[in-house]
Amino acid sequence: MSENTLGAFMDEELVSQPEVWQRAVGQARSEQLLPADGKRIAVIGCGTSWFMAQSYAAARESAGKGVTDAFAASEAFLNSNSADRQYDAVVAITRSGTTTEVLEILAELQGIVPTVAIIGDTSSPIVPLADAVIGLPYADERSVVQTRFATTALVYMLTSLGIDVQQAIADARDAVTSPVSQELLDAEQFTFLGTGWTVGLAHEAGLKMREAVQGWTESYPAMEYRHGPISIAAPGRVTWLFGAQPEGLDNDMAVTGALYIHTDKHPLAELARVHKVTLERARVRGLNPDLPRNLTRSVILDASA
Repeated sequence: MSENTLGAFMDEELVSQPEVWQRAVGQARSEQLLPADGKRIAVIGCGTSWFMAQSYAAARESAGKGVTDAFAASEAFLNSNSADRQYDAVVAITRSGTTTEVLEILAELQGIVPTVAIIGDTSSPIVPLADAVIGLPYADERSVVQTRFATTALVYMLTSLGIDVQQAIADARDAVTSPVSQELLDAEQFTFLGTGWTVGLAHEAGLKMREAVQGWTESYPAMEYRHGPISIAAPGRVTWLFGAQPEGLDNDMAVTGALYIHTDKHPLAELARVHKVTLERARVRGLNPDLPRNLTRSVILDASA
């Protein structure tokens, strides 16, 4: 397989993000399927979907729309008797609609708590388990490594909060097509940072690099970086910040010798740029992100095992 055919699905899908995001904006504006303002909600997912849940939760609370907690589906405390953890609704994010942990939670909540599923595969078994379904089949993917479904789901959710993402769409058009520098292709290590709703983006960027490139990649809230993790910053390594920069971080990074990336581009567009960098780093290493090592499109657990 030639270098350019490695990750062919991922390539097609990541490049399509600006157009797919625009479609999601229109859909979100025409639907009222997510929990109403003021509702106390939990958002669940696994892997990439969990990180999108984190971003949505932070954005929703920051927008004053109501208490919003994000959980990994495998560690979601939704059946507690505590009055402090009673939710008006639960939102589940899942590309495949077949993830075991998510299906089990929605089955447990039927008739108890209203649920909304955001899915890519609208024929999946999650459909009859959720009270409402937000279908994004045009953002579904063939590559195991997710790009456009996750970001499109987040665009939908941000739009539902009244957040304008047009700058993200505009910035992403360049981000998904620009060539990747040799410095980024050769870098030994990446650390991704975020603040507020972009912490979830940082975690997702780190996951993409680990999945597709099998590389040493870390992610943190930006204010935590100087509490230890900055010790690994060095020449030949990269620290990449999404969103607002904590005061003085650029000066602290300058003395490390690491490449520090912080731009004025929209954080979602920067995540799309990371997708492009990840794909090209995988290709030069002879790796296929459409079929990464030890991973499948969905984690389906055998209850009898």
